[in-house]
Amino acid sequence: MNSGGIGKRNHRSDYSEYRHDNNRATFASGRRCCVKHHSLLGKRSFDAYESSPNPPAKRRSVASGQGFNRLINPDQFEELKKRSVCLHYAREDHSQYVTSVKHYTSARGRPLSCNRQNLLIPLLQAFKLATNWSWQSLTATAHPLASAGVFTCQQNTRQTVRDTHTSLLTELVGAVLHEGNQGPEARKIYAMGLANFLWAMAKLIDNGQPLTLQLKETVAALLPLVIVLRTEFKAQGVANQLWALAKLVENGLPLTPELKKTITTLQSRVIPLKNRFKPQEIASLMWATAKLLDNGRPMTLELIKTVTAMQTHVITLKARFKPQEIANLLWAVAKLVDSGQPLTAPLREAVAALLSCVYTLINAFKVRTSSNLLWAMAKLVDYGLPLTPEFKKTLAALLPCVQSMGDRFIPQNIANLLWAMAKMMDNGLPLSAELIKTITVLQPRVLALKANFKAQHIASLFWAMAKLVDIGHPLTSKFIKTLSALLPFTLVRNDQFTAQHLANLLWAMAKLVEHGQRPTPELEETVTTLLSRLSVLMDQFSSQGIANLLWAVAKLVDFGQALTPDLKEAITALLLRVIAMQVDFNPQEIANLLWALVKLMENGQPLTPELKETLPALLSQVNALKEYFSARAIANLLWATGSLGELINTEAADVLAAYLLREPDKYLQLTRQDLLMSLWGLLACSAKRYLEKSCLKERHLEKHRELNVHDKNDTADCLIKKLFTPLKHKPIEDELEKNIMAMAASWLRKKCPVEPHYQTTHSKPQSLFCAQLQSALPSLRVEQEKSLHSLPPVDLLLPEHNIVVEIQGPFHYVGRDFQTRNGATLLKTALLQRAGYDVIGIPVNQLRSPDSSLSHITQIQQKIAQGSGDICG
Repeated sequence: MNSGGIGKRNHRSDYSEYRHDNNRATFASGRRCCVKHHSLLGKRSFDAYESSPNPPAKRRSVASGQGFNRLINPDQFEELKKRSVCLHYAREDHSQYVTSVKHYTSARGRPLSCNRQNLLIPLLQAFKLATNWSWQSLTATAHPLASAGVFTCQQNTRQTVRDTHTSLLTELVGAVLHEGNQGPEARKIYAMGLANFLWAMAKLIDNGQPLTLQLKETVAALLPLVIVLRTEFKAQGVANQLWALAKLVENGLPLTPELKKTITTLQSRVIPLKNRFKPQEIASLMWATAKLLDNGRPMTLELIKTVTAMQTHVITLKARFKPQEIANLLWAVAKLVDSGQPLTAPLREAVAALLSCVYTLINAFKVRTSSNLLWAMAKLVDYGLPLTPEFKKTLAALLPCVQSMGDRFIPQNIANLLWAMAKMMDNGLPLSAELIKTITVLQPRVLALKANFKAQHIASLFWAMAKLVDIGHPLTSKFIKTLSALLPFTLVRNDQFTAQHLANLLWAMAKLVEHGQRPTPELEETVTTLLSRLSVLMDQFSSQGIANLLWAVAKLVDFGQALTPDLKEAITALLLRVIAMQVDFNPQEIANLLWALVKLMENGQPLTPELKETLPALLSQVNALKEYFSARAIANLLWATGSLGELINTEAADVLAAYLLREPDKYLQLTRQDLLMSLWGLLACSAKRYLEKSCLKERHLEKHRELNVHDKNDTADCLIKKLFTPLKHKPIEDELEKNIMAMAASWLRKKCPVEPHYQTTHSKPQSLFCAQLQSALPSLRVEQEKSLHSLPPVDLLLPEHNIVVEIQGPFHYVGRDFQTRNGATLLKTALLQRAGYDVIGIPVNQLRSPDSSLSHITQIQQKIAQGSGDICG
């Protein structure tokens, strides 16, 4: 949803087909009947059929604009029934009748309603196919029935009607299968009829008819005929057949080798016919190409040639495209780009040409075309299409159109629209009053249709709403109400979510919590339920999905989500995937993953073998990718590296520090918060090296190793100074920021530009040890919670001896293991040592018995006796 969303491939969405009603009803092959009289349409629509020796039935002309009652005249029904039992009757009158039904629906601009379908049942029951039905009559029956929506069942359709539809459709498909198995010569099968039948079947399947085994067999039987007749197909036939095959594949038809060969054959006809495609056919062709690619068809040479051939033609015919054609074409271009087709200059020019037509046609855009167009625009912007003044003008025209149709959008439209607006704002579009108004109009519609949203729509909605809030839209009470209403349906549709849906959903929930959404029991239950799907989908997650999932889990845990055994198990499974995919992660994902892992450890995640293996695996990629890290990613990485303290070496921080010094523009792009994160991370890394240096001195190791450590600190100190200087001249109100600035000033031995106010707490172990120490040494002066040189307060200070005693609880250690000190602990220790104090750190788990306390008191006595001096902190 992506993302997104969340990121690459952050969002997948379904879009409308190009509906093609073939109004040309003259077939080129077969024997031409010269009977000149009026048919049900005023003249014969299909003139190539086997003529009947029986006298023609009495004709009643039904023009396309006339009322439906003319179509259901009882006398007309009776005449058609009588003719259906004649021995040599080829059913041409039935074909013409259903064509008149199609013309009636075309004139009205919508398919037959459920009630009007019921009125046609007596006639449909009289369709008894026989072997003398010609190929012309079969295809001329199937196409109009599908086009008119006769086989489209609705929720309130009676079972009798459904049974009639099934019976007739089965008989019709069976007859076509029989004809197809005879070969093109045996029964005069011709190209246009073949294209029309495949279109009709695709339309029926798209309207809810099941893709039965019989229909699959029929399509399979017709595919070789498409190849045989390929040179007879005109531009319209090529476009319609590719549309039909794409629609069938979308609805479950397997991409067999025979089907791939047929698609390649049809695509090879595009270049010879490229100047003959009309706007409607270009839209069908491009939609089909994109849909086939979206459903597993590889990016072949024929496909690329098809796209290239249409680009110039689109620009030439831009003024003739209708709203639906513009929407479908731009959707197709967006899908092609999403699947790997480069957004080339000619393709951008074609997109710009189509967008320039939107403004003049704005009043003709309907619900579906508007949502599809906005989705396509957002997707193209996500792949680099600039937000030009012309683009913004088109968007400005579309938004009022969307607002006026707000109560007519279906769930898919709503999800697409909100996703599109969020994605465009994520790529730089300002949050305008019109955008806020559009979002506000759509929210009540979400509540009204909440039970109808599918899994994909829910994932897109959550991602979009989270992204909107992240960009700056207020998290209002309406927003919260909308999200709460969708949560129960997230649980209901849990088993329908794909890997991408799951990653987007959890990312969105974490973002919403970060921006103020209360982590309710319902939200926690949803998170737990979604994570239970990880084991099933683990192999399907992309690198972006894994990074988003771990970020989301870490963020939710940081805001109170319980770190349950099930959650720990899910984290372990994700870590194994990170190890397996380590070379696939990009810089942003590496930074997010390291941030997440540190946050999880801060909140109680054990330092497992999987976690120990993951950290160096990710950090090993930093040097090779250093030029590709964004300013924000560098800030996250420096913070994470510093936080890990003794767990890892600080090579990654050294690499980035040296890189930032060579590329000063990078840190100039940092926000204030990112500058502070980077500053703290560098301080923590420098503290680690300082303490290592102290230990090296005490252990009398080789001089060149001491110099190496010193050189690295010089590089870090230089960058610390460059980060500190612009910050010290700005007003600072936040206490955490003041703390960081005070530590930086102490490290650089500069005057502190702020007056931090620290909260002081006397822990029970601290107070108990202080009492034991003073009991053992009554004359010893001890101060508690004392702030030295504007630094955070120390637990116990022995002022007469410049000794600091720190009682270190589990939060002083990475993974809370009482073995590996974290960056904050190292930084405080190093700063105190640089200020002239000896620091004795006592893990709180070593104060559980009087004997253990006594050993530490003895250590302090020895230190006092020795006098001040450096110790290995």
